[in-house]
Amino acid sequence: MRDLDKMDVKILRLLQEDSDITTKEIAQKIHLSTTPVYERIKKLEQQGYIKKYVAVLDREKLDRDLMVFCNITLKEHSKAIGHQFVKDILSLKEVTECYNVSGDYDFLLKVMVKDMRAYQDFVLNNLGEIENIGSAHSTFVMGEIKQSYEVPL
Repeated sequence: MRDLDKMDVKILRLLQEDSDITTKEIAQKIHLSTTPVYERIKKLEQQGYIKKYVAVLDREKLDRDLMVFCNITLKEHSKAIGHQFVKDILSLKEVTECYNVSGDYDFLLKVMVKDMRAYQDFVLNNLGEIENIGSAHSTFVMGEIKQSYEVPL
Protein backbone atom coordinates (compact mmCIF):
# COMPACT_ATOMS: atom_id res chain seq x y z
CA MET A 1 0.00 0.00 0.00
CA ARG A 2 3.04 2.26 -0.06
CA ASP A 3 2.16 3.47 -3.54
CA LEU A 4 -1.40 4.44 -2.59
CA ASP A 5 -2.42 7.83 -1.29
CA LYS A 6 -5.56 8.67 0.69
CA MET A 7 -7.60 9.32 -2.46
CA ASP A 8 -6.68 5.92 -3.92
CA VAL A 9 -7.76 4.24 -0.69
CA LYS A 10 -11.06 6.14 -0.72
CA ILE A 11 -11.68 5.05 -4.30
CA LEU A 12 -10.92 1.42 -3.43
CA ARG A 13 -13.27 1.54 -0.44
CA LEU A 14 -16.10 2.92 -2.57
CA LEU A 15 -15.54 0.34 -5.31
CA GLN A 16 -15.52 -2.49 -2.75
CA GLU A 17 -18.87 -1.32 -1.41
CA ASP A 18 -20.38 -1.07 -4.89
CA SER A 19 -18.37 -1.85 -8.01
CA ASP A 20 -21.26 -0.50 -10.09
CA ILE A 21 -20.71 3.04 -8.79
CA THR A 22 -19.99 5.53 -11.57
CA THR A 23 -16.86 7.60 -11.88
CA LYS A 24 -19.02 10.69 -11.49
CA GLU A 25 -20.48 9.40 -8.20
CA ILE A 26 -17.01 8.58 -6.87
CA ALA A 27 -15.77 12.03 -7.88
CA GLN A 28 -18.62 13.69 -5.97
CA LYS A 29 -17.98 11.61 -2.85
CA ILE A 30 -14.24 12.28 -2.70
CA HIS A 31 -14.40 15.86 -4.02
CA LEU A 32 -12.38 15.42 -7.21
CA SER A 33 -13.35 15.88 -10.83
CA THR A 34 -14.20 12.83 -12.93
CA THR A 35 -11.05 12.81 -15.10
CA PRO A 36 -8.55 12.35 -12.23
CA VAL A 37 -10.85 9.71 -10.67
CA TYR A 38 -11.04 7.84 -13.98
CA GLU A 39 -7.24 8.01 -14.36
CA ARG A 40 -6.70 6.79 -10.79
CA ILE A 41 -9.06 3.84 -11.32
CA LYS A 42 -7.27 2.88 -14.54
CA LYS A 43 -3.91 3.11 -12.72
CA LEU A 44 -5.23 0.93 -9.85
CA GLU A 45 -6.41 -1.65 -12.40
CA GLN A 46 -3.10 -1.63 -14.30
CA GLN A 47 -1.09 -1.98 -11.10
CA GLY A 48 -3.21 -4.96 -10.04
CA TYR A 49 -4.89 -3.42 -6.99
CA ILE A 50 -8.24 -4.06 -8.71
CA LYS A 51 -8.29 -7.60 -10.06
CA LYS A 52 -11.79 -7.64 -11.59
CA TYR A 53 -15.38 -6.58 -11.13
CA VAL A 54 -18.00 -9.21 -10.28
CA ALA A 55 -21.65 -9.64 -9.38
CA VAL A 56 -22.27 -11.28 -5.98
CA LEU A 57 -25.02 -13.86 -6.45
CA ASP A 58 -27.53 -15.23 -3.96
CA ARG A 59 -26.58 -18.90 -3.62
CA GLU A 60 -29.89 -19.87 -2.03
CA LYS A 61 -31.92 -18.43 -4.90
CA LEU A 62 -29.67 -20.40 -7.24
CA ASP A 63 -30.39 -23.66 -5.40
CA ARG A 64 -27.03 -23.97 -3.62
CA ASP A 65 -28.47 -24.07 -0.09
CA LEU A 66 -25.80 -26.29 1.46
CA MET A 67 -22.39 -24.77 2.12
CA VAL A 68 -19.66 -27.05 3.46
CA PHE A 69 -16.09 -26.45 4.57
CA CYS A 70 -14.08 -29.55 3.79
CA ASN A 71 -10.64 -30.10 5.33
CA ILE A 72 -8.40 -32.28 3.18
CA THR A 73 -5.28 -34.18 4.19
CA LEU A 74 -3.08 -35.68 1.48
CA LYS A 75 -1.58 -39.16 1.86
CA GLU A 76 1.77 -38.03 0.46
CA HIS A 77 3.45 -34.70 -0.06
CA SER A 78 5.46 -33.98 -3.17
CA LYS A 79 5.52 -31.21 -5.71
CA ALA A 80 3.92 -33.37 -8.42
CA ILE A 81 1.17 -34.67 -6.12
CA GLY A 82 0.41 -31.17 -4.86
CA HIS A 83 0.18 -29.77 -8.39
CA GLN A 84 -2.08 -32.62 -9.49
CA PHE A 85 -4.38 -32.09 -6.49
CA VAL A 86 -4.68 -28.37 -7.28
CA LYS A 87 -5.38 -29.13 -10.95
CA ASP A 88 -8.12 -31.60 -9.96
CA ILE A 89 -9.73 -29.18 -7.48
CA LEU A 90 -9.75 -26.33 -10.00
CA SER A 91 -11.91 -28.47 -12.29
CA LEU A 92 -14.68 -28.94 -9.68
CA LYS A 93 -17.39 -26.29 -10.04
CA GLU A 94 -18.81 -27.08 -6.60
CA VAL A 95 -15.54 -25.93 -4.99
CA THR A 96 -15.79 -22.15 -4.84
CA GLU A 97 -12.68 -21.54 -2.74
CA CYS A 98 -9.57 -23.58 -1.96
CA TYR A 99 -6.79 -22.70 0.45
CA ASN A 100 -3.50 -24.43 1.19
CA VAL A 101 -3.36 -24.28 5.00
CA SER A 102 -1.03 -25.18 7.84
CA GLY A 103 -1.93 -27.27 10.86
CA ASP A 104 -3.77 -30.59 10.96
CA TYR A 105 -4.94 -30.37 7.33
CA ASP A 106 -3.35 -29.54 4.00
CA PHE A 107 -6.24 -27.82 2.22
CA LEU A 108 -9.51 -26.13 3.11
CA LEU A 109 -12.27 -26.24 0.50
CA LYS A 110 -15.48 -24.23 0.43
CA VAL A 111 -18.12 -26.26 -1.35
CA MET A 112 -21.61 -25.18 -2.43
CA VAL A 113 -24.23 -27.75 -3.44
CA LYS A 114 -28.00 -28.13 -3.50
CA ASP A 115 -28.44 -30.38 -0.47
CA MET A 116 -26.95 -33.25 1.57
CA ARG A 117 -27.64 -35.78 -1.18
CA ALA A 118 -25.76 -33.61 -3.67
CA TYR A 119 -22.85 -33.30 -1.22
CA GLN A 120 -22.74 -37.06 -0.75
CA ASP A 121 -22.62 -37.45 -4.54
CA PHE A 122 -19.86 -34.81 -4.72
CA VAL A 123 -17.76 -36.58 -2.08
CA LEU A 124 -18.19 -40.03 -3.62
CA ASN A 125 -17.93 -39.16 -7.30
CA ASN A 126 -15.72 -36.07 -7.36
CA LEU A 127 -13.48 -35.97 -4.31
CA GLY A 128 -13.37 -39.76 -4.25
CA GLU A 129 -11.85 -39.76 -7.73
CA ILE A 130 -8.93 -37.54 -6.75
CA GLU A 131 -5.85 -39.58 -6.04
CA ASN A 132 -3.81 -39.13 -2.88
CA ILE A 133 -6.54 -37.76 -0.60
CA GLY A 134 -5.89 -39.32 2.79
CA SER A 135 -8.90 -37.87 4.60
CA ALA A 136 -11.71 -35.37 4.17
CA HIS A 137 -13.48 -33.83 7.17
CA SER A 138 -16.67 -31.87 6.52
CA THR A 139 -18.13 -29.00 8.51
CA PHE A 140 -21.65 -28.00 7.52
CA VAL A 141 -22.69 -24.33 7.67
CA MET A 142 -25.92 -23.89 9.62
CA GLY A 143 -26.14 -20.12 9.12
CA GLU A 144 -24.09 -17.25 7.73
CA ILE A 145 -23.33 -14.57 10.29
CA LYS A 146 -21.00 -12.36 8.26
CA GLN A 147 -19.99 -12.57 4.65
CA SER A 148 -17.76 -9.94 3.13
CA TYR A 149 -15.65 -9.77 0.01
CA GLU A 150 -13.97 -6.57 1.10
CA VAL A 151 -10.26 -6.35 1.89
CA PRO A 152 -9.83 -4.30 5.10
CA LEU A 153 -8.27 -0.94 4.20
